[in-house]
Amino acid sequence: MKWFVKCLKQYADFRGRARRKEYWMFTLFYYIFSLMVSLLDVAMGTTIGNVGVIEVLYSLALLVPGWAVAARRLHDTNRSA
Repeated sequence: MKWFVKCLKQYADFRGRARRKEYWMFTLFYYIFSLMVSLLDVAMGTTIGNVGVIEVLYSLALLVPGWAVAARRLHDTNRSA
């Protein structure tokens, strides 16, 4: 969980490096929380077709932090983002 929070604190930091554990723990918690938000959408009835409104907002909120941690992970593997 601390890795997920660390990535959120560095939400727009595209410089530096992210170790493998930091990247994969962020990804793991992202999908766990996404599943929980999806279930919440279904329970509250806030789905439009197959798309949950809260899930879309969650995904948009974590779009930039996801890109940032992916860019830092690429820097750690000596690739450019």
